[in-house]
Amino acid sequence: MSTFAEQFIGETIDVLKAIDPTLIEKAAGLLAKSRDQGGRLFVLGVGGSAGHASHAVNDFRKICGFEAYTPTDNVSELTARINDEGWDSCFAGWLQGSRINDKDCVLVFSVGGGDKEKNVSVNLVRALEIAKQSRATIVGVVGKDGGFTKRVADTCVVIPPLFPERITPHTEGLCAVAWHLLVSHPALKLRQTKWESMK
Repeated sequence: MSTFAEQFIGETIDVLKAIDPTLIEKAAGLLAKSRDQGGRLFVLGVGGSAGHASHAVNDFRKICGFEAYTPTDNVSELTARINDEGWDSCFAGWLQGSRINDKDCVLVFSVGGGDKEKNVSVNLVRALEIAKQSRATIVGVVGKDGGFTKRVADTCVVIPPLFPERITPHTEGLCAVAWHLLVSHPALKLRQTKWESMK
């Protein structure tokens, strides 16, 4: 009889092993191409994924030399847009205000990937519609079946929902693994991290 901790760790290992590494390699290539052609990275996430977005922006900027932003870092603009224009359009309006273009890349972290019909994370859906119209590159790291993000992305890493009762914690935990892998990838990493650079 295993403990819950042993069970959860075992599940995490199984899910991690089931991720398709070729999709992460493709994501690294697309992100590097956007950066190298002078594009910007816009990272989108809601809830816990907003926390990932903020942390990832820091690492992409500092480690990878990629000009990166997330709307959830500016609470004044975000809440003004929600108050004046509504939740569904808050990310889309922010991307339009940022003059998103075909050199840029949008990186999405989401458990479900957005679903307009089910009225879940519609702000992600609307933002990705703007990104597609602008011909920006779209990369997703999502769970479940990938939702709208997977349907429109240029590449999408789906964290396999092997354990239906724990889709959210496994997806959110392994999103962090995925983007730490990306900022450490030789195609993207330009600067050594602090602790690894110390003798």
